[in-house]
Amino acid sequence: MKIRKIIATLAAALFCAGILAACGNVAIKYTLTVNGGTGGGTFDAGAQVTVTATPRLGKEFVAWLEGDTQVSTANPYTFALTKNTTLTAKFQDGNFTKAGNLMDGVSPQTVNAIGLDADFINSTASLSVDLFQRAFADKESMGKNVMVSPTSILLALAMTANGANANTLAQMERVLGGGISINQLNRYLYSFVKGLDSQEKSRLEIANSIWFREGVFNVNPDFLQVNADYYGADAYAAAFDNTTVEDINNWCDVNTDGMIKEILDDIPEEAIMYLINAVMFDAEWARIYEENDVRSGQFNAFDGAVQTVEFMRSEESRFIQDVGAKGFIKPYYDNKYSFAALLPDEDILIDDYVASLTGERFANILSNKQTASVLASMPKFEFDFSIGLNDILKSMGMPDAFDPFAADFSKTGTAWGNIFISKVQHKTFISVDERGTRAGAVTSVEDSTESEPSYRHYITLDRPFVFAIIDNATNLPIFMGTVLSI
Repeated sequence: MKIRKIIATLAAALFCAGILAACGNVAIKYTLTVNGGTGGGTFDAGAQVTVTATPRLGKEFVAWLEGDTQVSTANPYTFALTKNTTLTAKFQDGNFTKAGNLMDGVSPQTVNAIGLDADFINSTASLSVDLFQRAFADKESMGKNVMVSPTSILLALAMTANGANANTLAQMERVLGGGISINQLNRYLYSFVKGLDSQEKSRLEIANSIWFREGVFNVNPDFLQVNADYYGADAYAAAFDNTTVEDINNWCDVNTDGMIKEILDDIPEEAIMYLINAVMFDAEWARIYEENDVRSGQFNAFDGAVQTVEFMRSEESRFIQDVGAKGFIKPYYDNKYSFAALLPDEDILIDDYVASLTGERFANILSNKQTASVLASMPKFEFDFSIGLNDILKSMGMPDAFDPFAADFSKTGTAWGNIFISKVQHKTFISVDERGTRAGAVTSVEDSTESEPSYRHYITLDRPFVFAIIDNATNLPIFMGTVLSI
């Protein structure tokens, strides 16, 4: 890996410098490494050095740590360098918004997790594949790499559905849960999210927020309560001006660890509410690729172009196959999540293969994995993706929610006119390299009023392929996408 190479080279240089210092009149130098700030480098012994912590948006500096020992709360911090030193800036959550949090007076009630049965898993798998297929086929996506987070979309819309009533609610229940009632879906989603593991080398973090236009919208306290109970949502009353645009985008930036920096360009005059979900995934592979695992190769892109890219080669033990495709499952650290890849046969177009998938079929592919030796070659890739979901969701069976006259969101609250969904926007980002995977997603729902050894299988992802980041406990995709070009 590049990072290891740099560290090894630096250590060798210091070792040689030490020998020279012992044998002649060479000045002793020490290395200062700074995590979470600036000021690191190599300096003469005893030099006065200054380090400055650089907190991300939404974080506040607390102290400088050397190992587990706190050495200073000053920022910037100046001291004499008398040995090789590593300083780490410690941060805590800070304030990133000027809006008032309406949840300050709402205490989440105790919710008991329930088992995730076949009804929930099957309906969620079907919704996930359906959303992915429709996003891939959408005119906005033609020729593009595509990735959606079904989890993000489902959570944002489920929060919204808690304010729906009558036929609007019935349509949303059919689309989101295959007919599961919103009350039961709340319990399922609470239990699903609660069961998603997150740790230092395998982070999956989910956040929800609701934003109201202050002065013109009277929110129903029961709507706030249910979204606090089941989704841990914060709710903000804001002016819906340029400052609010900045606040919402800051919220997205903070809760995706900088992967999705903005979801809004502006706020229309008729907008009265935004319901936003953010999903952040950052995990190392169970076995990180070494430098000699990476080599140059050719990727045959969707448009016929031949691209020279870096491929990462590894030995995997979980082989998956489908009619017209084969692939592998590669685990992340601690085996809570995995990267699944499916490569259509050479005579099958990626469009045709994606169109042939169903939720049940995709679930069966994963559950029927085989233990077999696989020599897998995967390209390093990175891309972002954005799509409006209005037409997709209408076509899936919930048109009333978008109709200014037919929509019934009377359980949300009251405003000057009828409340309806005017826009659902979804943004994602993914980066796959030797270390692991970083992926983020934000979904915004805008409510408005009128107005070499021997292997059994060799799989090289050198042409368009389907991928998913899956929760190993349920086989449900947190993210699902296609790579058409690098």
